[in-house]
Amino acid sequence: MGYNSLEACVADLEKHGHLIRIKEEVDPYLEMAAIHMRVFDAEGPALYFENIKGSEFPAVSNLFGTLDRSKFMFRDSLDHLKKLVDVKMNPAAVLKNPFQYIGSSMTALGALPWKKKSGAPILHGKTSISKLPQIVNWPMDGGAFVTMPQVYTEDVAKPGIMQANLGMYRIQLSGNDYLPDQEIGLHYQLHRGIGVHQTKANALGKPLKVSIFVGGPPAHPLSAVMPLPEGLSEMIFAGALGNRRFRYFYDDEGFCISADADFVITGTVYPNENKPEGPFGDHIGYYSLTHPFPLMKVHNVYHKKNPIWSFTVVGRPPQEDTSFGALIHEITGAAIPKEISGLHAVNAVDAAGVHPLLFAIGSERYTPYQRVDRPQEILTIANQILGKNQLSLAKYLFISAHEDNPQLDIYDIPAFLGHILERIDLTRDVHFQTNTTIDTLDYSGDGLNAGSKVVFAAAGTKKRTLGRELPANFELPRPFNQAKFVIPGVIAIDGQAFSTYEHESEIMAEWCRAAAASSLEGFPLIVLCDDANFTAATVNNFVWTTFTRSNPAYDIYGINSFTAFKHWGCEGPLIIDARTKPHHAPALIKDEAVERRVDQLAAKGGSLHGVI
Repeated sequence: MGYNSLEACVADLEKHGHLIRIKEEVDPYLEMAAIHMRVFDAEGPALYFENIKGSEFPAVSNLFGTLDRSKFMFRDSLDHLKKLVDVKMNPAAVLKNPFQYIGSSMTALGALPWKKKSGAPILHGKTSISKLPQIVNWPMDGGAFVTMPQVYTEDVAKPGIMQANLGMYRIQLSGNDYLPDQEIGLHYQLHRGIGVHQTKANALGKPLKVSIFVGGPPAHPLSAVMPLPEGLSEMIFAGALGNRRFRYFYDDEGFCISADADFVITGTVYPNENKPEGPFGDHIGYYSLTHPFPLMKVHNVYHKKNPIWSFTVVGRPPQEDTSFGALIHEITGAAIPKEISGLHAVNAVDAAGVHPLLFAIGSERYTPYQRVDRPQEILTIANQILGKNQLSLAKYLFISAHEDNPQLDIYDIPAFLGHILERIDLTRDVHFQTNTTIDTLDYSGDGLNAGSKVVFAAAGTKKRTLGRELPANFELPRPFNQAKFVIPGVIAIDGQAFSTYEHESEIMAEWCRAAAASSLEGFPLIVLCDDANFTAATVNNFVWTTFTRSNPAYDIYGINSFTAFKHWGCEGPLIIDARTKPHHAPALIKDEAVERRVDQLAAKGGSLHGVI
């Protein structure tokens, strides 16, 4: 029947063996995050922290740590939700089979938000920001952050819950120049829902009211991260997913309050008032650095009786947000492909930090009356993908033609890249977009939000056989001569550290001329890196290194490269320089002393014994 609170969810998970309690006192500075990551890596249970240093409130994490646990939490509503999303994406399906969707329609009608008039649990008490669990995930983080918030804003021109936005944007609780207990930081991009609301408020010279919900039924945070169809309210979705209408009211200051949340922080964002926010260890696997972001002036911090603080850990994938993504895919299915004609599948590759790398499959239907052995329609599809919502943040897009292999699995990284590399014509099928926007969190470009993109499109018959091992007596010229086989068609090479682009462009030009004499048949892709052994050790290491540490327009080279009528190409191989550059953000590194403390919890008698 769904949960009416986070407390009920915790009890149900514990009853069925999906949650354990950490009874020892734990430090919110690094230790809680380290415990979470170790348990997540072990595909372990949800974690309930009973005793947090410096805070009277307990906390829970890893609720969504496995897809099976997520399905368990939403076992009564998941099937109806899939149909509800399908209705929004494909209304014609209802006309074709209306009886199949009756239950889902009733689910939607029963999920309308419910405005309460009295008796909300959240009004039990008030606290202050400094009394909340001050959880810091990574050693260089600028302070404590809320990592599982539901940030609620309304359109100042069209107020009310049905036009509101509920999103998950990171919240900095302490550090930097924030006045303790009075100010906190918000990090988001202006094209997101909250950014649209702030832009409208700024234009009118009005402050934007912001409500931050933490906890509540698990349907609420999931709704905050769902890529919902236009017009489908997050609050309706939360009600449908949780089998319980989203309950809310407005406090005396006019802030919307989630009646079922465990905590609600209210505050205002004034036009043009920013303060430095960050650094923060982010989902690409590096720190996002300190930049000016909107400042929120805190009004109240409400909490229910026996509240539970909900958090997660953000870092190099896979993390709990990876499992979030799996659940979202489970619910939405092929939602995005239905919005782009000819698109069969698209995958934001989690191991590469999600946004840097996309794989896609599209149809080639331009000339059905004849076989054309080159990409056509998939180039049009590629442009649509790179203009679509969060997909627009991608730097690298590999797209193949569905007709060449209808069974190709977009989630099988070696197989998909192998299919592309067998077919791509490097003189023709590499397409750049320069001086454009990329993800705010990606520091591989030439400025904040600034970088380039590239599309690798492949269609037609197989053009080459990929190498499956390095040939005997394989040699390359210095300074890049230590080669490791990665996957069929790909080798990683390390050598000297990167200095400057001016210096490296000369070295690369000379190296490419010398390498043209090497036996590189069967290896159309070469990755230059700092550590070839690390890059080649796993597929995840390969895609993370290659696509998070390179800016396509700056870092792609080619043997026998040329520019013809403003089109760049090469006879091959193509080279991606994925060495660390001086302007890159630092990678996330764990604290070894903290890891040793976690080891003690895994010893006999510790709360994590037998779990990690």
